[in-house]
Amino acid sequence: MPEMERVGKANSRAIHGSIMSHLIYKIISASAWAEAKSKGRFDGASIDLQDGYIHLSSAAQAETTARLYFKEQTDLLLVAFRPEDFPSTLKWEASRGGALFPHIYGSIDLHLAVWEKPLPWHDGQHVFPEGWNT
Repeated sequence: MPEMERVGKANSRAIHGSIMSHLIYKIISASAWAEAKSKGRFDGASIDLQDGYIHLSSAAQAETTARLYFKEQTDLLLVAFRPEDFPSTLKWEASRGGALFPHIYGSIDLHLAVWEKPLPWHDGQHVFPEGWNT
């Protein structure tokens, strides 16, 4: 087994109990989410389609993701999902700085969204909804 695959599987087991009980988040434009709603599923944004998986973030990662990749975008939503709803398609993989990020391999059925909330841009930053990460 290649080293990265072995480490990835070990990390997945180690984080299963701690991270898997929390929500994971997709930052998405309101227009892309509306398009997904018309189809009943989200197949991915352009970066997701390019990379072959849907990028998501944990609560600890979402604000940095917004700052780095969505700066000054004003039509965003923060959509929450339960990791346990993706037993075969969710993989936690090393990304930015070696941190493990949730990636979905496949489409997301929209009925799995726990909630969706606006993620406005105000005074040089995104304003996350009150209580979003509790």
